[in-house]
Amino acid sequence: MSFIARRKQTRQISIGGVKVGGGAPITVQSMTNTFTHDIGATVEQIHRLEAAGCELVRVAVPDAAAVEAISSIKEQISIPLIADIHFDYRLALGAVRAGADALRINPGNIGGAKKVKAVAKLALERGIAIRIGVNAGSLEKEILKRYGSATPEAMVESALRHIELLESFDFHDIKLSIKASDVARTVEAYRLAASKTDFPLHVGVTEAGTLVSGTVKSALGIGILLADGIGDTIRVSLTRDPVDEVRVGFEILKALKIRQRGPDIISCPTCGRCEIDLVDVVERVESALITKTTPVQLAIMGCVVNGPGEAREADIGIAGGKGHGVLFKKGKVVRKVPEDRLVETLLEEVEKCEKT
Repeated sequence: MSFIARRKQTRQISIGGVKVGGGAPITVQSMTNTFTHDIGATVEQIHRLEAAGCELVRVAVPDAAAVEAISSIKEQISIPLIADIHFDYRLALGAVRAGADALRINPGNIGGAKKVKAVAKLALERGIAIRIGVNAGSLEKEILKRYGSATPEAMVESALRHIELLESFDFHDIKLSIKASDVARTVEAYRLAASKTDFPLHVGVTEAGTLVSGTVKSALGIGILLADGIGDTIRVSLTRDPVDEVRVGFEILKALKIRQRGPDIISCPTCGRCEIDLVDVVERVESALITKTTPVQLAIMGCVVNGPGEAREADIGIAGGKGHGVLFKKGKVVRKVPEDRLVETLLEEVEKCEKT
């Protein structure tokens, strides 16, 4: 029996050609960290994100130069582009006109109701969705004063208030995120939101941190919510190359057996029995397989204790010996491989799997 709860049924929206919510696959998205007006650098980074599996990409739009870059960027990429807007509603209007596939705004800092109405009206005319992004660090002063701090209840109240505002303008293509930088508050806020609305939820732990701490926080927060059946699209926030955000996002989905993309690598932590440079082998194999999509299972093991058993259960496996590894395929021993050819051999075997 699975420990994953039945996924909460939400409304479905479209962002470009990608469906979100309503039973559609949980998507993995990221955000560029280039200056958006640097079109070449932004496009190059998005291409790397696309190759890693990113399905939706967001760009910061802090000024008119960023707005002007959107149409050119859109022409050169294959995945939907979301414009991230704060403070100036005119940037949101410009981004929509430039061809953005969706907006991410916080109605609380975009201006008064008239300005939000102008954005909603144009978005409705162009058929694009709006994500209401509520962060613990940017709640309305009145709500903060009433609750004393950015509690889950305060964040959800802010989100519901923004939803009500957009719906008053007959705008309903809404996606919602309610993020904090700590796991417990984030999880509680999303659980509360999921009990009060059926709009699709974009799940993540905001400003999670560096590769290690951010991965841990994100895996816990996103993983707990997905296991609860909450979440329609995810973003792992890391102080890092955004390609790593996509990699971690798919690893979370793979670990929960929600989606499978690319090889699943099983490797041992190594100990004094290991007589090959397993760390180097695993890192080189993992790096080479970033763009692969076939869901093959690889076991790369360092010694004869657990190595043969794990290798036999995987599609492709290596059990390390002294200066060599024994290659397994589908549970059967194939041959011994010298250490200096382990990486090459594993990559060749993955390539064969992709062709079958």
